[in-house]
Amino acid sequence: MQKGKINVQTENIFPIIKKFLYSEHEIFLRELISNAVDATQKLKTLAAIGKYDGDISDLTIEVTLNAKKKTISVKDKGVGMNAEEVNTYINQIAFSSAEEFIKKFKTKTESEMNAIIGHFGLGFYSSFMVSDEVEILTKTYQKTGDTGAVRWVCDGSPDYSMDESDKADRGTEVILHIADDSKDYLDEHTLLGILKKYCKFLPVPIRFGNEKTWEKVEGEKDKDGNDKTVEVEKPRIINNTDPIWKKKPVDLKEEDYKSFYRELYPYSFDEPLFWIHLNVDYPFNLTGILYFPKVKRNLEVQKDKIQLYCNQVFVTDSVEGIVPDFLTLLHGVLDSPDIPLNVSRSYLQSDPNVKKISNHITKKVADKLESLFKDTRPDFEAKWDDIKVFIEYGIISQPEFYDRAKKFCLLKNVDSKYFTFDEYEKHVSPAQKDKDKQLIYLYSSNQQEQYSFIESVKARGYDVLLMDGVLESHFINTLEQKLEKTRFTRVDADTVDKLIKKDDVLPSKLNEEQQKVLKEIMEKQIDDKKFTITFESMSEKESPILITQNEFMRRMKDMSALGGGGGYGFMGEMPENYTLAVNSNNPIIGRLLLEPDGEKQASTIKQLFDLALLAQNMLKGKELAEFIRRSMEQV
Repeated sequence: MQKGKINVQTENIFPIIKKFLYSEHEIFLRELISNAVDATQKLKTLAAIGKYDGDISDLTIEVTLNAKKKTISVKDKGVGMNAEEVNTYINQIAFSSAEEFIKKFKTKTESEMNAIIGHFGLGFYSSFMVSDEVEILTKTYQKTGDTGAVRWVCDGSPDYSMDESDKADRGTEVILHIADDSKDYLDEHTLLGILKKYCKFLPVPIRFGNEKTWEKVEGEKDKDGNDKTVEVEKPRIINNTDPIWKKKPVDLKEEDYKSFYRELYPYSFDEPLFWIHLNVDYPFNLTGILYFPKVKRNLEVQKDKIQLYCNQVFVTDSVEGIVPDFLTLLHGVLDSPDIPLNVSRSYLQSDPNVKKISNHITKKVADKLESLFKDTRPDFEAKWDDIKVFIEYGIISQPEFYDRAKKFCLLKNVDSKYFTFDEYEKHVSPAQKDKDKQLIYLYSSNQQEQYSFIESVKARGYDVLLMDGVLESHFINTLEQKLEKTRFTRVDADTVDKLIKKDDVLPSKLNEEQQKVLKEIMEKQIDDKKFTITFESMSEKESPILITQNEFMRRMKDMSALGGGGGYGFMGEMPENYTLAVNSNNPIIGRLLLEPDGEKQASTIKQLFDLALLAQNMLKGKELAEFIRRSMEQV
């Protein structure tokens, strides 16, 4: 038997490993299985080049739980190790810089340790985070030289022992004797969950116990005449060893992509809209599939759905830094050995490859969207309501994306007609300009609530965009900066005649003195400081009173409610202000001024005011009930 001591100038390095090696202790299982996969893949490579001629028909890695003995084991049938290799790879390599590590540890903060720890080959030693003792049984694949099996044991101190083992088969088994503070890992469901999380796409089969299933008995029927089935117990293989992102797109069908989406998201009831298959081998390696899902209004619910892998080993679903922020709304997988990670594979380190990969993903997404728009515009328009949030988010958050997106980003009007930016400019240029020759893009944020305003402006020959998405306030602000001499105004933000220059300006039927008298009368009846009364010369057919709100103030409030109001976060707390635009040409307003009955005059003003509030969905509660009662009495 060989006994030894790890050469470190400290009582015990393992408490340091437990504290700093990984942020989540469950990673120990991923690391051990990754090592087992590496050993298996090495054997397959040796066999492929004629360096090994043994049996490789079954290379399944077995994970075994024994709750009574408090052990978890990971067993592979890979290359294995002899005594010399154990001494080199276990006793020396992992701790070759341990003394330097300890010196640095003494002066570093915990956040700095996350970067330092990545310089040490400590993956195997993650097992000591959850174990009182770790045992290795291993036998090399080699048939010459030192071929005896080896048993290595360490209890978490600098001391270890190594002697011969009676292990007969090729490969390595790591046995963890689980510590009392980690006994949660002795639960079968917990262990299965960790395996499915980190190992479900590893390239070597991984077995964890057995599972029961029902199988049809060929040629036999039950008493009801149905196919007879029996319950059988089969090995539980937890991973798909050949995920479709490793295959060539030409070898895949539409159903293959949809089936894989259901495998990734078994609880999603919506099918993806379309997808992008990434397959890059220069100047970096990147494979994966990104799906465009149907996005709900709550954007945050949709995030963290892209899974990052490193050689098919799950790393994280927090892909900020690799994927541009606006594309974190996508679903799918990315797999790259070139994304630099520290030892926990959970934190990106500074590296130019990351920026290159991020730019490439953006380019591929833009290429896909542009080709869909050009080749199948009707289908692209049919999907627009579901995909526009990605494009709008990209235009808002990534200025360089706009240069690509302006070719396929669409504007939709209330009549469900679609326009590119250039098409819409040509569509409204003849009629929708103000006195400064600036284009006015009228829009609605809610077609039902703003119906009367929409119909009013449409009757006058103007077009109205429908901009009812969750990001529209930010998107509109961005477009006003991008599009020359263009201003967006909601249909209920101001009276149209005030916004758009008209050659046939209507004269007012009330002179200034009459307007002043009526304004004083109305201010007594509408005692609400948030309303400012003005008189507008509109068509006789327009409503007698319209309630409008300043476009800038309303938009800032909307942006503040969503978050990131461009420095105007305080807007959400400011008192609301509205304009009460009185149509001086409406016959009702003219009669109101001449009404001799004071009570009837007051009642009419109240009724008109409530109607204006109702049109803006601002009449609620007690006031709404009184309005209904008053209206019923007049029937």
